[in-house]
Amino acid sequence: AKCQCKLLPKDRTNCGYPGISAAECKKIGCCFNASTPSVPWCYTPKPKKVKKVCPNDPYARINCGHPGIKAKECTKKGCCFRAHPAGVPWCFYHRVTEE
Repeated sequence: AKCQCKLLPKDRTNCGYPGISAAECKKIGCCFNASTPSVPWCYTPKPKKVKKVCPNDPYARINCGHPGIKAKECTKKGCCFRAHPAGVPWCFYHRVTEE
């Protein structure tokens, strides 16, 4: 993503080899910006930002507990808890999404 390449020149970590082309740099998953001399032009992108969310669709839930698990026990395991609707897991795993 473009936002992952927005780094100050001083914060760049070299990702390529001397004389690497922009196309080759991008092909290996790196950022390329040749506008600043004396800093890496092919550099490592910032890590993706991710967040954990509890899925809204009750039928997309993946069971994280056992029948009769209590909310406190479920959240202690690091999972989501919603005691409705019937017939789906009430204790279930988070989904990870990119920000």
